[in-house]
Amino acid sequence: MFTGIVQGTAEVVAIHEAEAFRTHVVLLPEALRSGLEVGASVAHNGVCLTVTAIAEEGVSFDLMRETLRVTNLGTLGVGDRVNIERAARFGDEVGGHAMSGHIMAQAELVELDEAPNNRRLWFELPHALGRFLFDKGYIGVDGASLTIGEVRRATGGQGPRFCVDLIPETLQRTTLGERVPGDWVNIEIDPQTQAIVETVERVLATRATE
Repeated sequence: MFTGIVQGTAEVVAIHEAEAFRTHVVLLPEALRSGLEVGASVAHNGVCLTVTAIAEEGVSFDLMRETLRVTNLGTLGVGDRVNIERAARFGDEVGGHAMSGHIMAQAELVELDEAPNNRRLWFELPHALGRFLFDKGYIGVDGASLTIGEVRRATGGQGPRFCVDLIPETLQRTTLGERVPGDWVNIEIDPQTQAIVETVERVLATRATE
């Protein structure tokens, strides 16, 4: 489990390609390597990955075909940076919201509003995920637990959109401060929101057939 509180960023220093498979080597700061072992879970842009090798500062992670298809990790190159969070431990403070590290889709950054002390980002999601968006609800964006500021429902050929407002600490700690329109981010819908919406849908569908 993860909390959505990004602990820092790490640089991708090597990529080993294979058929429908990749290994990323990232340079983890000492604070994030402390106690890390092969087999541990570490989130990269919100994607739960398993440590496969540790060589001094370089830590390796394997990316399978489904990960490359669903997330933005397959587009990374050497020198790019990813948001990093170590798996939560029992007793840790949950400052964000519970996240599984299982990405549901990607969203495109379509609008950017800069202000002196914050940044508003508007993202467009696939139509199927629009039903999970609510004002002031939680959402995971590239591994960061964020609060949805406003929702715009799908209209015409435009998919559902939502915005998030980022404070200086989030901009400094994550890669979201570097995002520009046209970039794609990983999205994890809040599991509790997903469970509630799908349960209500099933109940209503059952009643409609009675």
